[in-house]
Amino acid sequence: MSRRTRQLSALAIASALAVAACGGDDDDSASESTEAPAESSEESSEESSEESSEESSEESSEESSEEMTEEMTEESSEEMTEESVEEPETDEIVETFDANGDGTVTIGVAAAGPRDDNGYYQSLVNFAEEYSAENGFAAPIVSDNIGPAEAAQALSDLAQQGVDILMVGASEIAEPLPDLTEQFPEIFWYCNCGAGFQELPGLAQATDWGAAIHYTAGAAMGAVMQEQGSTSAVFLGCCDINFEVEAYDATVYGLQSIDPSFTMEYVGTGDFEFDFDNSANATAALTNAQANGATLAYAYLGGALDPVGQLATDEGMAVFAAGPADACEREIPWTGSVVFDGGVYASQALRLIIAGELTEGTTYQFPTEQGLNGALLCDPSPEAQAVVDESFALLASFDETLYNDLGAISGAAYG
Repeated sequence: MSRRTRQLSALAIASALAVAACGGDDDDSASESTEAPAESSEESSEESSEESSEESSEESSEESSEEMTEEMTEESSEEMTEESVEEPETDEIVETFDANGDGTVTIGVAAAGPRDDNGYYQSLVNFAEEYSAENGFAAPIVSDNIGPAEAAQALSDLAQQGVDILMVGASEIAEPLPDLTEQFPEIFWYCNCGAGFQELPGLAQATDWGAAIHYTAGAAMGAVMQEQGSTSAVFLGCCDINFEVEAYDATVYGLQSIDPSFTMEYVGTGDFEFDFDNSANATAALTNAQANGATLAYAYLGGALDPVGQLATDEGMAVFAAGPADACEREIPWTGSVVFDGGVYASQALRLIIAGELTEGTTYQFPTEQGLNGALLCDPSPEAQAVVDESFALLASFDETLYNDLGAISGAAYG
């Protein structure tokens, strides 16, 4: 793993977590899969060497939180700025990804949910379509609504359609990748694995830290509830999957950092595991939560995202979307969004790949940064915006108490 990858993976304080390397997202491997970091690197801040650190995980865990935070403060924001400046030229893209030598690039997208959910799944599809059109490539080949059980067949079918890049939209459908990356080595395999997946020689992946992202979300929701004069909120999810547990617990933590009296109830709306698309269950749960006093809802959903958003606004509730960076520009008047946008991440990741900074066999962990991910309020008051800004600032300061607490939340969710 490169020095940069290791540094950006080291977001949690070493003493807070001892989490195993990432595995699949099913029940049997929940203890292996994590958005929380497990590795760190050592580098003198006075040296300009690009040397990679090769310490074992045991040595890494002994590195002090102070050393880690100094490295990351100096380098991660600087790197993100540099990487965000230049768009690659079309010929650079072709040179990097053209697997069959036909002079163009065809992108395949594997989505775990509906391609038109207006949320997390669609964001990656939209990016692939826009990226292809901007560079004169053929429209991407998209396979959506892929469940874990049919992932091997669906991804294999995609791989056999002449794609040069195959973008896997979630770690929940990544289980067959060890076999498929070997079977189709000419394809560039990229996984937008927010919850993380094991590192493979033929896979480049991007992850984020759900606990940090949702801490800022909870702070934003707390600011809204303060203005409402209310104390009760609801988190509408699927089925208590480990990454949901992390997101929920971190949201509550952020919420109660604003006012310890604030409460948020978790309600699972899926009829089966990974069912984030059950609109009937989700809207019924919202109605019930409102009857029980909830004035704010977080729709941690896929295909059920818009139905919940519309109903909540019709009923005068505050409501937050999960995933999209452009929620504030949409027809539904969202109160805000908790941004972890697959399209934004893929855009950054492709630049890193072309620059040689993200390669097959490595993982890039996106930092939690305002404007990239985390809480976004639509038309906030100055006071509410100040609360959100403060939450990001506390993360950027690498506050030891905050990082220990968030690390414990991630560890409990995946351990």
